Amino acid sequence: AIEAGGTVLGVLSLAAGTEGTVERVTEDVTASAEVGEYERLRSLLDSYGDTMPPGSRKQLEEKIGALEPAWTAFREQGPRVTLRVRFDNGLVLDGSSQDAFVPV
Repeated sequence: AIEAGGTVLGVLSLAAGTEGTVERVTEDVTASAEVGEYERLRSLLDSYGDTMPPGSRKQLEEKIGALEPAWTAFREQGPRVTLRVRFDNGLVLDGSSQDAFVPV
């Protein structure tokens, strides 16, 4: 079953032994503007933080701290992976979430 928000979107049952080929795996890492800003500011602090005036460094650290929850959520979420699978019976599933498949 494929679920989104606790709602079943669809179910696909294939006969035992149905084989197919994974033709494409797409990994999509979509970062929000906050995540991009966190990465930019963190890089700035890592590269030049030791040469910054204390006030500027403190201000930068505060900005990074405010963006930390967005960064943590992004890292925990991980990339969205989709598959294109062509089954031997001719059925093609394209753009299917990796969660819809069980590795064997």
